[in-house]
Amino acid sequence: MARIGTNNNCLFGPVRSRRLGHSLGIDLIKFKTCTFNCVFCECGKTTNLSGQRAVYMPTAQVLSELAEFYAHHEAPQVLTFSGGGEPTLAANIGEVIRELKKLYPQKLCLLTNSSLLSDPAVRQEILPVDIIIPSLNAVSPEIFNKINRPLAGIRPAAIMTGLLELRKIYTGQLFLEIFIVPGLNDTLAELTLLKDFVGKLQPDGIQLNSLDRPGVEDWVAPVTPEKMSELKDFFKEFKTNCYLAR
Repeated sequence: MARIGTNNNCLFGPVRSRRLGHSLGIDLIKFKTCTFNCVFCECGKTTNLSGQRAVYMPTAQVLSELAEFYAHHEAPQVLTFSGGGEPTLAANIGEVIRELKKLYPQKLCLLTNSSLLSDPAVRQEILPVDIIIPSLNAVSPEIFNKINRPLAGIRPAAIMTGLLELRKIYTGQLFLEIFIVPGLNDTLAELTLLKDFVGKLQPDGIQLNSLDRPGVEDWVAPVTPEKMSELKDFFKEFKTNCYLAR
């Protein structure tokens, strides 16, 4: 997705998203600030591995850019918090969400790696969002660390607890994303752990994702259509969509 204007802007797109339709991205984070340095990340290597929340894009700037966009472009179907980092690291994400809810009728979506959902304050801030797509790529600490390469102290157990707590209070649509890295989280043992957790979470659906563009590590490969079909069948108890490389 290409940003609009200069690199100091927070808007990017709009694009025809495989998952969301006509989506305009809102990036509240300084590139590339994240709690993970995932081996598959198509945005590149994390240069600022951090769990410190801060205001990177002032709320006034976000609102100004959106007003300018709406004045000259067709309205998108969805406004999506995503981009080159973890959106919930933005300390003003709650404020931005509240303002957008007052100003625009479009649905709001949040793509998150789930790492900060163990924080009750973060969970409260994102409740007004219409669609949340959190990710969980592995349950076992060993595989979780190999795939996500997280900031020290971030553990899958805390992420799972945060997801379950969010599910108790969130009234929008929740779709769990699982990014499949062949050779790591596609084993029967890891998939069984993931399936057990999905059974507890009961999301509105699962999104199985695969490499579409080159990731950080060149050994990460896309999932074959045959394997993805097997994985979809494995999660057949749940509403599951698959996203393969184009």
